[in-house]
Amino acid sequence: MKTTKKVLLAAVATAGMTGAGFASAQDMYKSGIGGLYAGVNYTFMEADFDGLAEADTGTLSGKVGVMATDFLGLEARAGFGVNDDKVHGIDVEIDNFFGGYATLNMVNESPVTPYAVVGFTRIEASAGSVEDDDSDFSYGAGLNVRIAQNLSGNLEYMRYYDDNDVTVDGIGLGVQVNF
Repeated sequence: MKTTKKVLLAAVATAGMTGAGFASAQDMYKSGIGGLYAGVNYTFMEADFDGLAEADTGTLSGKVGVMATDFLGLEARAGFGVNDDKVHGIDVEIDNFFGGYATLNMVNESPVTPYAVVGFTRIEASAGSVEDDDSDFSYGAGLNVRIAQNLSGNLEYMRYYDDNDVTVDGIGLGVQVNF
């Protein structure tokens, strides 16, 4: 009899941790967050060179991630430059970037899910014939907005890089598919 109760309790607990836990995470995030996801973003990036000059570039990036808990997401992103700028006659471009990030999501029942993001980014950029690559701590905030059952749009601000009198900020617009 005790063994039967233990087996039933274990079965109920297992069901609660798998299917029911996933369903509750899906219900909690009405903006379509939960489980695995992938997305694409176009980011308007601005590189500020110690207040002396600014370059406005554009990048296209992809991301893949997983919601580890209702509040915590883990993701990888990679992108490349698609729009360069000319500053004082010199071409400035973001060649590519990639990084790993954690998102801290605000649980709510609305179609909008605010989040904060922290991580590290490696950026490769060039100005004329000078090329450089470096990595730095990155942070930002954004909103995911549910469009359809497994589709959401997002708006995000990120500080990708801030070192050696150069800062690289971005405002991104994108879409995300949840699996």
